[in-house]
Amino acid sequence: MADSSPRSASLGISKRLGEMLVESGVITPEQLADTLEIQKKTGAKLGALLVEKGYISEEMLLAFLARQCGVSYLDLSEIGEIPSEILQCVPPSLAQHQTLIPIRLQNNTLTIAMADPLNVFALDDLKLMTGYEIKTVIASESEIRKSIEKYYNTSPKASLDEILKETAASETDTQIDVIKEEAQGGADIIALEAEGEDAPIIKITNLILSNAIKAKASDIHVEPYEKSLRIRYRIDGVLHAQPAPPKKFQNAVISRIKIMSQLDIAEKRLPQDGRIKLRTAQKEVDMRVSVLPCAFGEKVVMRVLDSSGLRLDLNCIGFEPETLAVYQKHIRAPHGIILITGPTGSGKSTTLYSTLFTLNQPDTNIMTIEDPVEYVIEGINQVQARPDIGLTFAAGLRSFLRQDPDIVMVGEIRDKETAEIAINAALTGHLVFSTLHTNDAPSTITRLNNMGVEPFLTTSTVIMAVAQRLIRVICKNCVEPYEVETEQLWKLGLSKDQVKSKKVQLARGRGCDQCAQTGYRGRMGIHEVLEMTEEMRKLIMERATTSALKEASLRQGMLTLRQVALRKVVAQVTTVEEMLRVTAED
Repeated sequence: MADSSPRSASLGISKRLGEMLVESGVITPEQLADTLEIQKKTGAKLGALLVEKGYISEEMLLAFLARQCGVSYLDLSEIGEIPSEILQCVPPSLAQHQTLIPIRLQNNTLTIAMADPLNVFALDDLKLMTGYEIKTVIASESEIRKSIEKYYNTSPKASLDEILKETAASETDTQIDVIKEEAQGGADIIALEAEGEDAPIIKITNLILSNAIKAKASDIHVEPYEKSLRIRYRIDGVLHAQPAPPKKFQNAVISRIKIMSQLDIAEKRLPQDGRIKLRTAQKEVDMRVSVLPCAFGEKVVMRVLDSSGLRLDLNCIGFEPETLAVYQKHIRAPHGIILITGPTGSGKSTTLYSTLFTLNQPDTNIMTIEDPVEYVIEGINQVQARPDIGLTFAAGLRSFLRQDPDIVMVGEIRDKETAEIAINAALTGHLVFSTLHTNDAPSTITRLNNMGVEPFLTTSTVIMAVAQRLIRVICKNCVEPYEVETEQLWKLGLSKDQVKSKKVQLARGRGCDQCAQTGYRGRMGIHEVLEMTEEMRKLIMERATTSALKEASLRQGMLTLRQVALRKVVAQVTTVEEMLRVTAED
């Protein structure tokens, strides 16, 4: 091979691998002991360390592993070009995550080059997603990664000159105006803005932001590393690398972003939070900006808050019919607490805004305290939390109770004080909506217990807990059907009553220009709704475990996140790969 640098090609079988190499006489016991000692300190793969130490060549290691695993060893540099129709069988995200690449398709058998041919989970996923029989060959990990970058176009390539050339070619598309609410930057802002709108740094920054808006990204990541600057967009919940300017422009780009968000450009030691309000040729967009000092500079993450894409209809955000019926029944309760749970970026705010929009009537006083106010809804009193001046969730909620509210929404219950005030509001005749960070709906009760909320208060006030995730939807422009054995889906939790035929037709996206070759376009919610019944209240009073609460909720008909996602797969809305990425096994 042309590349003489050590390349990782080892499997995760560490000590057993070493013993096999010693037994075969490839390395000595002393060499194995030396390498295992280094592995304990570094955590690196044993095969990679053996190659790095010079005890074995990579070619010898790959050939040895191939013999032990009963597969062939393949040098990817010798196979020529891989046809695009074969590459489309495996999504880029899976290829990157599992370090594999498809190379051949013959007689319904797809041959995959892998760094770890014993990764049975990846093989099972591939069989389900593609509908083909899978044959594996072993190849160098670095060669596979090079092929992934080459064929799937995953590495950022554009230089500063290319970015500026693109900017000049589409001047109207990248034009961005900053809407200033208050000037707080003083002389620094005046000095940089005096350079004019044609300054290269301003053009580069505008291009980064405008491309993110056009790509419908939810987040923009500007990440400094020792020798490079990385730009990534989160599109439909997955990060995608983008063309980035050279490292030497790092500080200037970050300073420009801080100026646009009215932050202190001289402060590089402490985290800062700000906000940008932009006007593009098409619309106005808000961005929430977070700056965090890292080892090689300041990392910037910008959350794109595009109200034009906000869907405020509960019927259109992914609820299953029976789940939606339960949800709509409880959001019209006269009092109590409804909790929406899930990690950051799981669509909790969209569900809450859609709910408040549904309940927003002239005879109802709705008040919210948020951090930040992401979208403004006419007819709802929305308050921005300001912890720096004492306006916390707890303080705002306490003041709300003197404002004659009917419905109150608290951005997040973060501590016992906020939880207790929310409970008091529910006990005195108010309907309270809020969010928590938990993995599923039954865990919500455990989380409240951990905060110090007494079980009798939980059972008296909480009327429903909803766990939520966002799942990517197959691109309608490049969708294609395929069949799999129904037994394959039984392993994932599909009921035998749901599909009685021997084969089931699923769908996947081939990848096209409209979906940036990902096979997905857009997202929808999946929801797990836990109703507070008498059986649940009894278990909570007994301080039952999360698993016991889950078993009880399943008995009373709750659909889990995995079950809902599986329904979307069978309905050809999303893919098996996406279901496995987003949901955990029940």
